[in-house]
Amino acid sequence: MPPSSSTQAFDAARERDALSVLHSVFGLPGFRGAQEQIVRHVTAGGNCLVLMPTGGGKSLCYQLPALLRAGCGIVVSPLIALMRDQVAGLTESGVNAAVLNSTLSAQEASEVERRLMAGDLELLYVAPERLVTPRCLSLLAQARIALFAIDEAHCVSQWGHDFRPEYVALSVIVERFPDVPRIALTATADELTRKEIVERLSLSGAPQFVSSFDRPNIRYEIVDKRNPVAQLKEFIRERHSGDAGIVYCLSRNRVEEVARALDDAGIPALPYHAGLEASVRARNQDRFLNEDGILIVATIAFGMGIDKPDVRFVAHLDLPRSIEAYYQETGRAGRDGSPSSAWMAYGLSDIVQQRRMIDESAASDAFKRVSIGKLDALVGFAETATCRRKRLLAYFGETLKTDKCGNCDNCLTPPQMRDGKILAQKLLSCVYRTGQRFGAMHLIDVLVGRLTERVTQFGHDKLSVFGVGRELNEKQWRVVLRQLAAMGHLRSDSEAFGALKLTDSARGVLRGETEVWLREEAPHARIRASRTKSRRGDLAPAPAPPQGDIDPELRARLRAWRSEVARQRGVPAYVVLHDSTIDGIVRAWPTTLDELRNVPGIGDKKLEHYGEELLRLVRARGE
Repeated sequence: MPPSSSTQAFDAARERDALSVLHSVFGLPGFRGAQEQIVRHVTAGGNCLVLMPTGGGKSLCYQLPALLRAGCGIVVSPLIALMRDQVAGLTESGVNAAVLNSTLSAQEASEVERRLMAGDLELLYVAPERLVTPRCLSLLAQARIALFAIDEAHCVSQWGHDFRPEYVALSVIVERFPDVPRIALTATADELTRKEIVERLSLSGAPQFVSSFDRPNIRYEIVDKRNPVAQLKEFIRERHSGDAGIVYCLSRNRVEEVARALDDAGIPALPYHAGLEASVRARNQDRFLNEDGILIVATIAFGMGIDKPDVRFVAHLDLPRSIEAYYQETGRAGRDGSPSSAWMAYGLSDIVQQRRMIDESAASDAFKRVSIGKLDALVGFAETATCRRKRLLAYFGETLKTDKCGNCDNCLTPPQMRDGKILAQKLLSCVYRTGQRFGAMHLIDVLVGRLTERVTQFGHDKLSVFGVGRELNEKQWRVVLRQLAAMGHLRSDSEAFGALKLTDSARGVLRGETEVWLREEAPHARIRASRTKSRRGDLAPAPAPPQGDIDPELRARLRAWRSEVARQRGVPAYVVLHDSTIDGIVRAWPTTLDELRNVPGIGDKKLEHYGEELLRLVRARGE
């Protein structure tokens, strides 16, 4: 049935209001992608699930409807850093926003509650464990609620990469507030995770808005792990000297070790993990957010909710648990759309370690099977000889329109492939004949004919496989071993630490029935040579040509002014103005408030607060 003329008029008015608020509050000229559809749907009272990559504009999808609807928008988030930064940014833009979490004193929490009841808040960020308390639910029942936004919605799913038990209790929102629209948002969720989000938050029948998962400004690169800390130092010095970055490690001890090694090498780096005192974590995080060129070395405890737009690289020294985790973590680079890198050092030990962690966990068999499947998918991504972006997007059900993205290591330096059936048969035979009780080092010693104490102790120097692999060195055999494990022909034995065993599929290889193609390790010199064109970002795409000249002196003045304002106000510099807004001012060279108002990122309040100062800086440069 077609909409009535009155309905059409109402929708048109609402659309004009949405664009007006988008421009006046956020200083943006228009919507991106599916934002407009989502905003209109939620503003009209509809529920939905939104999957949108980091940096894709998810926050606007609930912030704008909250401003357009009567009442206060309640944003559920587990991320204190995100709450703080978003509230600071909203306040800068003239929005009445607040947080309700464990960082507040009793008096501060009471004041926030008073403002909510008085109708003085447009957006309130609440931690999930706080929201489900009887006191908070009673408070919300007495207030006028515009909508519920469940951010990081993958946390509700046991199949997600960051399951949080407190999220399960959020089903109470559906029971207590059935008529208030709900919008669930996440940057990463496979089909299984999406299904559970829909079930737990009662979103059956609600539309799902799935944006492209592609982050074309991020270059994906995976290197064979040799000396990972030395490799990391080289990567930073050659490509990202002076840039902000995040380095992920699996253990707390490793975090401390790597942070010290980088700092000793003159690369400013700070550790971040759950074992540090809360005050140290907070201080290190604040330095990372507020200072230029600081690196954070962290476990996965760091990063969710970090809204820093100018992180130029994310590096992994250990394999993440899944593609979802990898995508989420690498997505913290280049939120501003500028060229950025996702770099990872990866080896056989990563596969063995992750598989052992799954086998030794107390999880159910069903959960272990899913976890192994996710790990296998990530290993397949790491080992692929084809376009990494194409493989990554395919995991999330998206098809890249071309076979080569031109912005990953495999596209830029295609790996050489060789028939590895004979090598595979030699290695698998060695595993079998040594009793499937030994790890990689011992197996390689046997293959290359090295007379170690253990080899002679077990009589393995008398085996037919002793010395049959002398055509390769130890490093090359490790690469073969890793690839056979990635193909599923070998697995680690959780009951015998480090031991490798044959799988059922290995039989086909030993009989000569299964083809084995091995990827040759890319020569390090070839990668290095491709970097000589530029010290920074030559393995990242060139940014789009600016619409006008960038005056470096004016840009430096504006950034220095921004840093001082941020210091005085106690907020990160990007909360005052994003880099893209500063670049927009430099290109536009505004001389009036009206001209400055047309720069994306300058809303009414920022024009009021900073307009004259910004124009003064521009005029001073022009004199």
